[in-house]
Amino acid sequence: MAINWFPGHMAKTRREIKESLKLVDAVIEIRDARIVKSSANPDVDEICEGKPRIILLNKSDLSEKKVTNSWIEELTKDNIKVLEVNCITGEGIKNIRGALNELLKEKHDRLKNKGLVKIVDRVMVVGIPNVGKSSFINKMAKNNIAKTGDKPGVTKSKQWIKTNQNMELMDTPGILWPKFEDELVGLNLAFTGAIKDEIMDIETLALKLIELLQREYPENLKERYKLKELSDEAIKNMDEIGKKRGAMISGGEIDYNRVATMLLDEFRGGKIGKISLEKP
Repeated sequence: MAINWFPGHMAKTRREIKESLKLVDAVIEIRDARIVKSSANPDVDEICEGKPRIILLNKSDLSEKKVTNSWIEELTKDNIKVLEVNCITGEGIKNIRGALNELLKEKHDRLKNKGLVKIVDRVMVVGIPNVGKSSFINKMAKNNIAKTGDKPGVTKSKQWIKTNQNMELMDTPGILWPKFEDELVGLNLAFTGAIKDEIMDIETLALKLIELLQREYPENLKERYKLKELSDEAIKNMDEIGKKRGAMISGGEIDYNRVATMLLDEFRGGKIGKISLEKP
């Protein structure tokens, strides 16, 4: 199932972010905890050029705890802290300030030695589209997004957002992902709703999701849809789910579109259980 979706303004976005890096102390990158690898733009490492970074694994309430912990261990480095959060409820958000203090300790000590009491850090927020960036910024700004005034060298399109954590956030356009050379990356983004369903064949997408779940999370699939046994063929499992949920059309045929929509909605809402589609 080929997924080709490559917006053309990625180069401009990359250039803008690179130019803005000199204005910030650190970077907060947001990823989806269920697809930690697929929701990371591979260009971020290069663009951020060793800037202190916090990686937030958002939607961690929907992922498997032990897998998320493995990712935290895998990604943590000297200048990178990794935290699990839920940008909707705000869970884990309070840990950001402490992580930032650790990353910027040298800078803070230097400023304190000069007699500065209140230190405000400037932080750039990056992430692919639809990964929870807006929810995070709204939560940090207590749903009161306001410009803090244009700073020198900052174009009017960039927005500085005040928070009550002695932090100013620079919002950026979603860093768009490059072409999907790995089909699985495209599928993972589509499963989690990062690519709009309108441009997808959702029946095929749901079938691919069933294939993955019957292999990796068979008990979740059986329990959610009251299936006694699973077939090796995803289409047969899809048929059974349709029958159990009464998703039928006249003549006893399965309404595949209805099954697909329901299955994707329930997966994205966590109703099939805590699922991690990628492991370190």
